[in-house]
Amino acid sequence: MAVQGAIPLSHDAAFPSGAFVVGAVEPVADFDAAAPVGGGQRPQKLDKVTGLPMWSVPVIDGDETARAAQKSVKVNVVARVQPVPPDALAGLPFRPVEFENLTVTPYVSDSNGSRPRVAYSFRATGMHAPGGKAAGKGAAA
Repeated sequence: MAVQGAIPLSHDAAFPSGAFVVGAVEPVADFDAAAPVGGGQRPQKLDKVTGLPMWSVPVIDGDETARAAQKSVKVNVVARVQPVPPDALAGLPFRPVEFENLTVTPYVSDSNGSRPRVAYSFRATGMHAPGGKAAGKGAAA
């Protein structure tokens, strides 16, 4: 097969109606690593290609026609430091965002013992306010 691994995708193709950060940016836990002694936090997952830490950003897709189960996604940002979401706009409960160097990896999910379905894993190297560029905020240096 010609396409293997992550597929590059522009932010506008993935989120044509916009994307909005709806929670805290958190480290992605490495569930493949041994559990810490004493019940502490699991180590942070590192990107297999770059070796940089991975951060999870909860996002709502602005597409009004998307089904409820498809509106909420997590985008993993690979960056040396914890990415900082763009500033909130006055009067809005969410933070509009654009992702840099976005990729998507389709996979088959059969969670909950239900019928298998195609799911998507999103990954980026940074994020910034729409129309702007990141000023070192989460950029993979």
